[in-house]
Amino acid sequence: MGTGRAPNLKTLLMQRDRLVDTWEAGDPYERYIGRWSRRIAPPFLLWLNVPAGRRWLDVGCGTGALSAAILDHCAPAEVTGIEPSPGFLRAATRTLAGRATIAEGNAMAIPLADRSVEVVVSGLVLNFVPDQPAALAEMVRAVAPGGTVASYVWDYAGRMDMLRLFWGAAADLDPAAADLDEGARFPLCRPEALTDLFAGAGLAAIETTAIDIETPFVSFDDLWDPFTAGQGPAPTYVASITEGERQRLRELMLERVTARTDGSIVLGARAWAVRARRT
Repeated sequence: MGTGRAPNLKTLLMQRDRLVDTWEAGDPYERYIGRWSRRIAPPFLLWLNVPAGRRWLDVGCGTGALSAAILDHCAPAEVTGIEPSPGFLRAATRTLAGRATIAEGNAMAIPLADRSVEVVVSGLVLNFVPDQPAALAEMVRAVAPGGTVASYVWDYAGRMDMLRLFWGAAADLDPAAADLDEGARFPLCRPEALTDLFAGAGLAAIETTAIDIETPFVSFDDLWDPFTAGQGPAPTYVASITEGERQRLRELMLERVTARTDGSIVLGARAWAVRARRT
């Protein structure tokens, strides 16, 4: 790719904690990752197998995908979701109106009393938390003895096909793009790292599992267009390059993807899940 864009990318990389990993608007997130978040939540909850009538806390509830699944599948006594992003808070409040309590808060300072819930979950969040041990300590503090602490994160380095397709093409055209690839940037997103994090918080009976889903797209445009929305690592990178560079990236991805006869594309995604018990 051309060098005229390089200073912009350098600035992007220097500021990536603020620009790349900040999720602020619900609608672009839903088109990009949110629709797959809603697919991954039910099998995660099935694996947890928590009895009915429990009090749940959803840490970093985002637009409400996991909280909605808890309400639909787990017969909870109550659900509380906390979220630091105002845009996501508005989306979750709208989605879960009258069904759950949604409040501003972050994983490292949970605004709940000690031992006030029986299940604490976090979906697709922990890798974005600046101090992960502090977040686990807060989750443990909020859950009652014998309660469940659980989380899941995307398998960025392995079976997250849409991102592997994107970053593979981007890095072939521009080696500097590899610095933004979540697969390299988020070592937590592996079962061994999740186990170590939960063990460090003093939790017991730690288990991990892989959860696989399909991510169907009705067309290549349905796959590509969310990358142009400017929110998240890959879309932020797309926004940083020139129109000609974007077109070359789009064409290379199109060459590498296999579509069905009707133009639809089916890729796969995997999340790594972890669960444990507070002693």
